[in-house]
This record gives sequence, C-alpha cells and structure tokens, in this order.
Amino acid sequence: MRLTGHIGLPTYHRSNSAQQFLFVNGRPVKDKLLTGAVRGAYQDVLAHDRHAVVALYLDLPPTEVDVNVHPAKTEVRFRESGNVRGLIVGAIRHALAAAGHRASSSVTGAALGSFQAQPVQTHFTQWRPTGNYTGGPVPSGLAEAAYRFQAPPADFAPLPGFAQPSGFNDFAPVARTEAPSSEPSDEAFPLGAARAQLHETYILAETRDGVILVDQHAAHERLVYERLKAALADQGIARQALLIPEVVEMEESAAEALVARAPDWQRLGLVIEPFGPGAVLVREAPALLGKLDLPEMVRDLADQARDLGEGFALTDKLHQVASTMACHGSVRAGRRLSVPEMNALLRQMEVTPNSGQCNHGRPTYVQLSRGDLERLFGRK
Repeated sequence: MRLTGHIGLPTYHRSNSAQQFLFVNGRPVKDKLLTGAVRGAYQDVLAHDRHAVVALYLDLPPTEVDVNVHPAKTEVRFRESGNVRGLIVGAIRHALAAAGHRASSSVTGAALGSFQAQPVQTHFTQWRPTGNYTGGPVPSGLAEAAYRFQAPPADFAPLPGFAQPSGFNDFAPVARTEAPSSEPSDEAFPLGAARAQLHETYILAETRDGVILVDQHAAHERLVYERLKAALADQGIARQALLIPEVVEMEESAAEALVARAPDWQRLGLVIEPFGPGAVLVREAPALLGKLDLPEMVRDLADQARDLGEGFALTDKLHQVASTMACHGSVRAGRRLSVPEMNALLRQMEVTPNSGQCNHGRPTYVQLSRGDLERLFGRK
C-alpha cells in the first residue's frame, strides 16, 4: 500500500468534512473507514466538533479492495481494513509531528483582517514651538492635528524646543516590558526573542522578519500535555507525595465514580482513597504538574469519570484525561513571567510537536511578518 497527499495543519479546520478528499486507486470515494481514520489521527490536536482538511491518495493492489459495494462505486471494502486504518493514522500523525510548532497561515490572515483603521477623535492640547525655534514656519495643519498616544514609556521626554501637552502623564502602560535579552541572536530562533508581556496573558516576541504573539496558557498547556503523553508511553507518570494530604469534597455520586477507578488514576500519577461520604483524600499528585488547584482538578476528573460511565476504559481515554490534567497544570493567564521564563517557553515550543495549537485545536500563537506589518500601516 502507498499513501500520498496533503493534510492541513490542525489550526486550519472546518465545521464539516466537505473539504476531505479521499481517493482509492485514483477513484474518489466516501468511505467511513477512511474518514474515521482521519478523525482518529487528528483526535489529539483538534476539537471534537471540527474537521481537518485533507487530500489523500491510497494506492494498493486491486485484489485488496472491493469496489462493487455501492452502485455508484463511492464506497469500498478493504481486505485488510486494520492495515489501511493504521497506515492513514500513522502517516498523518507522523506528518503532524514533523510540522512541529507550525500554525496555519490562515490564523495570521484572520488577525490581519480584524485590524481596521479608525478615525482619531481624541484631541490634545496643541504643541507650540517654544524658545529659539529656527526650523521655519510650522505647517498650518500641524499644530491643529489631534494625536492619540497609547502606553508612552515612563522615561519619555518631549523633543527639544517643544512643550509637553497637559495631561500627558495620565496614561498608564498596558504592557510590561523589560530590558531586551543580551543575546541578539535570540531573534534567529523560529519564535524569536521575548520582548514584552501584554496583559499578563500574551508574550510579544520579535523575530528577524516580524513579530509573534503567544497565548502563554494555551502554549504551556500543550507542552505539559505532550510531557504527560511521553511519560505515559515510557514508564508512567512520576508521582509526588503531598506533605499534607488534601481532602476534596464533592457530590457523593462523583466521589464514588472517582474512587471506583482509583487504580486507573494511579497510572496518571494521582493516588486517592475514600474519605467518608462525598469526599476523597488525595495522597499523591503528578510531579509534572507542579503547583496547581488540586481540588478543582480532582472534581473535574470525577465529573469526567461519572459522565463516561461504567463502560469507560481508561486505556481508550487516557489522553483525554491527561489533557484535562494538563489544563490545570499549565501557566495561567494573569501570571507575570520574566523575560527568561518567556524565552524558555518559546524555546520549548520550538522543539515540541503540535505546539502550534492547544489541546482544543485553537492556535497558540499568531505570527505577523514585516510585510504584514507594513500592510497594516499602508506601507505596501
């Protein structure tokens, strides 16, 4: 069997599967096995209600496929259906891993489209030349122009020969900046060098060809999730004993559902035991997650276990549960990060598969090239 074609990055998706084009020996088909394999391959990086964009061409000996299942020959039946599914899932996941931290360029297009030039309404006290001004007459419209200033630096000083307008110092910065890294070569990295943190939620990085804006919570959530998956595939998730065991109260039915699967939670690094009606005692937690709101995470896992029911097999839902744990163990929006911490996050994103999107399929960063910036300001 031979599989070729193109697949969309997880951040490039649709609300239905109309943009999935599947061919078997050159014939277009609509096959549940193939569409199911595509969904399974993207399950870890795409929201459940979104669909990937793919064009796949599967070639195999005619004796291995029956094309007479449907009068229109749009459905087929494979002799070795398990091998076909494994080939598609493995190939797509391999290609997604090779894409690394890349995100779809459509994300940038959407960001550019959201910028609209607005007329300036704010009016400031006019700036008039003072002292011995010898630069010639001021153009008639210049002194009357209205200016809007946002986030002026604290050490701002007016140009020589001009008076500072009243009320200028009333502005408060909306971004926190620190001294740039002493290593200018940081800009050569794919995600650049961190320059500022905006609203304690977004990281602003500078590259040699533009800027990048990173959602710190979404990015770190993906990094933690990938570490949990790697630990699960290796020797299991390391546990850390709590100095003081934590008692978590919840609905009695939720506590029962959680305790019933106590051996399964141990594989994920969570050691719990019953602690009376409607409560559990947490003795150990996953070491990878560090500081987190443990009661909130345990309650979310209890709700998840109760919703999945008795037939819930942890081996099938392991990554789904790990994703919930990663969300609670990641850097939250609103946390202040230093420049070294921001740069460390960027470097980890560059070497982590699927870091271009969070666990829910949303982009973790938006990239604007220098050309994009020039178009925003009408230079192009």
